[in-house]
Amino acid sequence: MTDAAPASAGSSFAPLRRPVFAVLWAATVLGNIGSFMRDVASSWLVTDLSASPTAVALIQTAATLPVFLLAIPAGVLSDILDRRRFLIFVQLVLAAVSGTLLLLSRTGSLTVEYLIALTFVGGIGAALMGPTWQSIVPELVPREDLKGAVALNSLGINIARAIGPAAGGLILASFGAAVTYGMDVLSYVFVIGALLWWKRPAVADSGLSENFLGAFRAGLRYTRASKELHRVLLRAAAFFLFASAVWALLPLVARQMLGGSAGFYGVLLGAVGAGAIAGALVMPRLRRRLDADGLVLLASLISAAVMGALVFAPPQWAAVGLLLLLGMGWIAALTTFNSVAQAILPNWVRGRGLAVYLTVFNGAMAAGSFGWGLVAREVGVPSTLVVSAVGLAVVALLFHRARLPAGEADLQASRHWPEPLLAEPVAHDRGPVLIQVEYRIRQQDRAAFLEAIRRLSQERLRDGAYAWGVVEHTGDTERVVEWFLVESWAEHLRQHHRVSHADADLQNEVVRFHIGPDKPEVHHFLAL
Repeated sequence: MTDAAPASAGSSFAPLRRPVFAVLWAATVLGNIGSFMRDVASSWLVTDLSASPTAVALIQTAATLPVFLLAIPAGVLSDILDRRRFLIFVQLVLAAVSGTLLLLSRTGSLTVEYLIALTFVGGIGAALMGPTWQSIVPELVPREDLKGAVALNSLGINIARAIGPAAGGLILASFGAAVTYGMDVLSYVFVIGALLWWKRPAVADSGLSENFLGAFRAGLRYTRASKELHRVLLRAAAFFLFASAVWALLPLVARQMLGGSAGFYGVLLGAVGAGAIAGALVMPRLRRRLDADGLVLLASLISAAVMGALVFAPPQWAAVGLLLLLGMGWIAALTTFNSVAQAILPNWVRGRGLAVYLTVFNGAMAAGSFGWGLVAREVGVPSTLVVSAVGLAVVALLFHRARLPAGEADLQASRHWPEPLLAEPVAHDRGPVLIQVEYRIRQQDRAAFLEAIRRLSQERLRDGAYAWGVVEHTGDTERVVEWFLVESWAEHLRQHHRVSHADADLQNEVVRFHIGPDKPEVHHFLAL
């Protein structure tokens, strides 16, 4: 749903002139503030319940592991369910988690096991909500305001990160855990109210809607075939695996190394959020001087330097300054990886592709948090910070050669494939479907043709094919046939709608080698 309110295209704050976006954005900021308050209370309470670094790190693991496990199914669900109702359901689940924490802390019944289990359930809610919220943004604003809306979402998260931890730490120190959890429950009331107020238009059924398993397989096929996405995932995993150490061990750093209270821990997290906001403001200038690879390298070196400096247990005021720098480095890495992933994903698979990215991000964070907790138990927190800082710097320099994709291809649907000829209607669930494209290629052009068509094969596999090949005729060596298999007739029709302008350019490269007065012949075959 988009409003007719005027907005100046290109303005960073133009989306806020759209009432639906503004209300949902404000409600989400409040909801995220409540979530950060809950996380501060849980992270601090576990240090009261257990002095084990492993138990402390398990809170971070429990929060991020569900996103690793469920992000892809959540991305699929966001495409096949009513997103508004789905988001309301998730908010109710999250409110129930915080309500249970409130009751347990109020009655003195909270244990490490309960805290980890409920944090895990809250992580499930976060896993379901992330891809869905990103998917509704294009419904709330017109295309010209989409970049501004994405930037405002990032700004909103960091506003919440700056306010929530600090407020949570102060409320925890002043009034206790029950009140802190109660504030989180109250924040969900605003989010649910905003979602109920939003009257989302019904989505027309195109007849090609995907079911869960089919959409799941299509997302995995795309991920498996996209080499550009592989590079983003590899670089993100390398960064977050090592950078997770500071997040997993920060409660122990604040309490044991810096001698701080719950309020000071909240201030440290708030400093990260404030640093992220400052980083977001200077990012446009940095992007003019550094490409994506340069930004990731800078973010890695800043994060490594902060972890190394914390080893010396600086004064509390200096630690706050270091966490401000960490926030700047963190937002530089997050926005760079996310924006590159967004740029290389076409609209039809964006939710699922981003879900895969979130899976890698949270999987690296969960594995790293758990691993660094085990290391800290054996060698201590300071030594663990040294190892992670050195590892992050070394990995950043090594992986700097694995260049991130530019993301400049035109991924809008080209719709240039003609509709297949049918002798009679074909049921959508019939399959598999064999598609053959017959070319005539001169012998002297064979090598260049094969190089071009193998690049094209990646497009076929990304957009729906599960097998691909190219063969020559035994009786006529100039006759070459490209073939690929798609699981159903409906999936092949979806393939027609997925081909982008960049894919069309690849196809034109291949077709230019074809000789003859007519275009290459295309044939469709259905399994009997």
